[in-house]
Amino acid sequence: MTSSPARPRTGAVSTVSVASAPCPVVVLDADGNIAELNDAAGALLPAARVGQPLSFPAWLAAGRTRPVPVSGEVGDRSFSAQPSVLADGRTVWWLLDETAHRSAVAELAAERGRTRFLAEASAALLASLNLDRCMEVTARLATEHLADAALVISPTAGRSLPVVACDHRRELRRSTVSEAPESVPGLAEALRGFPPVPSRWIDPATAPDWLIPAGFGEVGSLVITPLPGLGVPAGALVLLRRAQQDAFTEAEESLAGLFAARAGAAMSAARLYAEQNSISETLMRELLPPTLRQVEGVEFAGGYRASRDTERIGGDFYDVHPPAEDSPETLVVLGDVAGKGLEAAVLTGKIRNTLHALLPMADDHARMLRLVNNAMRTSHHTRFATLVMASVRREEREVALRLTSAGHPAPLIIRRDGTVVEADTGGTLIGVLPAITSRTAQVRLAPGETCLLFTDGVTEARGGPLGDTMFGDQRLKRAAAECAGMPAQAVVERIQMVTSQWIGGGRHDDIAVLAITAPRGAHLSAVDGATRGRYTA
Repeated sequence: MTSSPARPRTGAVSTVSVASAPCPVVVLDADGNIAELNDAAGALLPAARVGQPLSFPAWLAAGRTRPVPVSGEVGDRSFSAQPSVLADGRTVWWLLDETAHRSAVAELAAERGRTRFLAEASAALLASLNLDRCMEVTARLATEHLADAALVISPTAGRSLPVVACDHRRELRRSTVSEAPESVPGLAEALRGFPPVPSRWIDPATAPDWLIPAGFGEVGSLVITPLPGLGVPAGALVLLRRAQQDAFTEAEESLAGLFAARAGAAMSAARLYAEQNSISETLMRELLPPTLRQVEGVEFAGGYRASRDTERIGGDFYDVHPPAEDSPETLVVLGDVAGKGLEAAVLTGKIRNTLHALLPMADDHARMLRLVNNAMRTSHHTRFATLVMASVRREEREVALRLTSAGHPAPLIIRRDGTVVEADTGGTLIGVLPAITSRTAQVRLAPGETCLLFTDGVTEARGGPLGDTMFGDQRLKRAAAECAGMPAQAVVERIQMVTSQWIGGGRHDDIAVLAITAPRGAHLSAVDGATRGRYTA
């Protein structure tokens, strides 16, 4: 673009050379009549005549009586007129062509507007990982900035097309259309991710009724562009303009494509997140600790807290397996896999599945532990685990236990008088040595007494007044003594509460607690025969 000549200043000048001026120049006398004009001005203003008043263009003629800078159009070109007042009272008007400058300014403003729109659209689209929400935002933004109405169509394996539409009234509508994509020119290709068909190739009259919002009127122009996804198409965007509006330009179609790319990426990310979340939830259900209840007249209660409050699973676990048909005993397993987080939880799930497969031999703790040890040593994992197993059987009013520990803290027996003793069981870690040893303890619980199983996340929890003191075995025994005579659920909640108070806001390992309690009295059915009954002392 050529640079404009230096603009002369308004003021009294003695003389001026009009013929050599590089731009159109018109000289008016004191009465507003044309005194002189150069060839460029004559070509620009062919109706102008020397000696006659200046009447065209009107914006310049209006400045005859007041010599101040003015601007306006001459044909399809833009000019600014700068006046210079001569000493003899004449006024020289210098007409500077600013068409290219104004066009550049307008294009820059338009580009800034497009950039601002795309930035705002990206922020709005990425604000949610919900697919339905992304489709609604896409349709709304497209209607507000690009068209009179917009539809977002998702790809589907069946014949039904999920559609979110935003009409000319800015009202959102969600529907499912049982129509073939081929009924709309270019839609089937867009849903498969092919480049868009130019709007000038699409006859708006071919748009089916389901594509046009109610009360929209005649469609004047139509744009169909794909929504590119992350590896696979995310859908298609349909833009509609009424017949009274201007047709889509190539620049507007290009902007629609840029917007569609951002919307498609957001929708694809939302769909991927939904799929991964569904998979995670399915897998999580298998890794989460089970909900415990009363089994065969024995109370069971458990509690779990992951090492990080933002996580739901970790390396600690527990399970209660009801007795099989040929066995009167309920098998209880509580364990601790070295490590934290998802990686430890994966190995935890494998151990739980292995133990579940070994239930037919639950009467032989030592054999089950050996088989679990062999399975861990032959896997690619280098982690180890500790386990404690309890076979539980109700015998009249008492509960008989067989307790076997494999490298795990010994369970605590809470008597009704507040005495707390460790079960006489012990053994080696699981998954470290080729052969393991274990020792089984026989324990009986009178009514109201509890066997407390726990992981080292309780005893090794650091906190207290100094913030780095271990909770320790003695504090746990004192807390357990305070639970004498309590139901199983109350025991678990009390131990969890005391431990959490000790930790405060500090870091901690995974924590698992499980209580096995002999009910304090005979079982009474609920009065209405439906809700859970209770025990009497």
